[in-house]
Amino acid sequence: MTALAQERPEIMSEAGAESVNEPHLDEVLWQAWKGMDLPEGYRAEIIEGAIEVSPTARRSHGLIANRVRRALDRFLDGGEYACHQDVNVIHERKVWVPDAFVAPEDTESCRDEEDMGVRADCVQLIVEVVSPGTRNRDRDRVRKRREYARAGIPVYVVIDDHDGEGAVTLFTGPRPDKADWEDIHRVPYGTEVVIPEGPAKGFAVTEAVTGRLRT
Repeated sequence: MTALAQERPEIMSEAGAESVNEPHLDEVLWQAWKGMDLPEGYRAEIIEGAIEVSPTARRSHGLIANRVRRALDRFLDGGEYACHQDVNVIHERKVWVPDAFVAPEDTESCRDEEDMGVRADCVQLIVEVVSPGTRNRDRDRVRKRREYARAGIPVYVVIDDHDGEGAVTLFTGPRPDKADWEDIHRVPYGTEVVIPEGPAKGFAVTEAVTGRLRT
């Protein structure tokens, strides 16, 4: 289920999309988001001028997200960075709850001014696992892709059971001014994707994370 405080028309241009994120609207949505009292099992994000409410993940989605978190924690063990889940990432009155992200293990210095979450400028890598449903797929493949680029997140990884027989897409080189990425690398399940930079440099997204190659 997804509930929207405001929804952009599907035909809106990128220039029009930028106008949605006007300062006064951002503040209104921010205050509305802070005041929400959601039922257990739901979370709310602010994405491109809308508050989106969605249920917690299905079993298969959670399985992959937890594999990512455990694998990244093992890879990062002993350093100053860690993999986090179920934490708000904040950028200019936008709020996201990634399936997994890499930031300093001690996030005290990374909290936003109201201590609602971790500032996006501290986040070095975000991983999203795509859920079934048109709206869910569009959120991770399109809307969050643009939002994370605007925020300058260095690396974005999409693990997508619903892209053909399953695919992993790696986004690097964010272009905040274009809400897009310099480099986009998509491979089918069964092909390793190696993180090229940052504290998780060298970490490989393999079948151990995505699960068996789908047939």
